[in-house]
Amino acid sequence: MNVERFRAKWAGVTLTERAASQSHFNDLCALFGVPTPVEADPTGDRFTFEKGATKATGGKGWADVWKRGAFAWEYKGHHADLAAAFRQLQLYRDALENPPLLVVCDLDRFEVHTNFTGTAPDVHRFDLAGLGDPTNLRILRAVFTDPAALRPGRTPEAVTEEAARRFGALAGALRERGEAPPRVAHFLVQLLFCLFAEDVGLLPKGLVAELLAYGARFPAEFPARAGEL
Repeated sequence: MNVERFRAKWAGVTLTERAASQSHFNDLCALFGVPTPVEADPTGDRFTFEKGATKATGGKGWADVWKRGAFAWEYKGHHADLAAAFRQLQLYRDALENPPLLVVCDLDRFEVHTNFTGTAPDVHRFDLAGLGDPTNLRILRAVFTDPAALRPGRTPEAVTEEAARRFGALAGALRERGEAPPRVAHFLVQLLFCLFAEDVGLLPKGLVAELLAYGARFPAEFPARAGEL
């Protein structure tokens, strides 16, 4: 799936929310090279369609898509009232662990509302025709791969500084374990290259994060897996 194919497939589609929403979302996953909810989380514990939630005003509702720590997403039918859809998400957000992004979509229009604690909310609006714009594509990609990049006031310089600080802390921790500085530097260069390779499409998106998550669960197997990468 690429932008042109996605736009061609969904341009003019007027199916109902129920008929089209999950197919639309799965195509977005394919567009950005990330697993669908069913592929990523078969149990539905952290990433799922139809996530049940108690409304702030009482009663039960369902968010169309939810990913823990990333977003809640509400679909509506073609040319529906997206403001109403956003108000609906606001009723769910506390029950959904207050995700940093609230997204509403009618298959053609997208609205990405930031919901980061301690920041003024921001809204990014664009439609299917505008998805070819690099800025809009970057915003939607961030929803799927890096929600923190949409935090209001977070500049590229701040991101670089934070990354440098984290790499510095990791280097210090490895040296404290007795690793030789040249060995630590070589490892970190390899890690940085893998992250770069993900960004430019040489490696599948999310591969490094998946490897680290696997290593956290099975530490004894991590060195061999990292060595293979």
